[in-house]
Amino acid sequence: MVYIMNKAKRKTVIAGNWKMNKTPSEGVAFVKELAESFKDKNGCEIVVCVPDVDICAVAGALSEMGSQIKLGAQNAHWDIKGEYTGETSVNMLKEYGVEYVIIGHSERRKMFGETDDTVNLRLRTILAAGLKAIVCVGEREEERNVGVTCEIVSMQTKEALQEVSAEQLENVIIAYEPIWAIGTGKTPAPEEADRVNGFLRGVLAELYGKEAALSTTIQYGGSMKPNNAKELLSQENVDGGLVGGSSLYADQFAAIVEAAQ
Repeated sequence: MVYIMNKAKRKTVIAGNWKMNKTPSEGVAFVKELAESFKDKNGCEIVVCVPDVDICAVAGALSEMGSQIKLGAQNAHWDIKGEYTGETSVNMLKEYGVEYVIIGHSERRKMFGETDDTVNLRLRTILAAGLKAIVCVGEREEERNVGVTCEIVSMQTKEALQEVSAEQLENVIIAYEPIWAIGTGKTPAPEEADRVNGFLRGVLAELYGKEAALSTTIQYGGSMKPNNAKELLSQENVDGGLVGGSSLYADQFAAIVEAAQ
């Protein structure tokens, strides 16, 4: 079942995923340039999800400016500490003022062995720490071609949200990112993105009730750019964007934020 509900009751969030781009100094320069564009605007929440090595520098710059831009990370381990060479804990992130963490991105699933189970473990740890999560779900092109998009994203969403309470859901954003659209320049028709997001809202209603579904932000991600952002973001069930390539350029990212205002 697809639910279409009052968009005004949900927070619009535009989050940039820098992936493995930008040194600390480049990150600082970027957020300073971006902050200049939005001194007097607060129509949506703006998040930059930066590489771990950039977190300290970017956090310092945002604090110094008194910017309303929020700081995000691109992953977090499900244990608080331990013998996990190369990993980062939620407490490490939290100490630097990180508020959001991306989990379940298709690149993590494809290249680094992420599964629905580990997404769920990460999510529960992130929420227990009082942080917010952006949970990515999406189908491969061959899955879309055989018409099982809704089945795939439903399964991923339900697995991610196991043992997550309705109260905790308030700190969860679902990001629908069709894998075939990430970094390819391809995007679904805005109506298709809206249909899948509406279906996901129905999944949330099934799990938590209509009011929870009504208030949950569901983003679209996958080749969102200045030239398609306004139409995508105008859809009833698209409550923001998880932006990849265009988040690396302050003018392009600012244009997407402007489209969301």
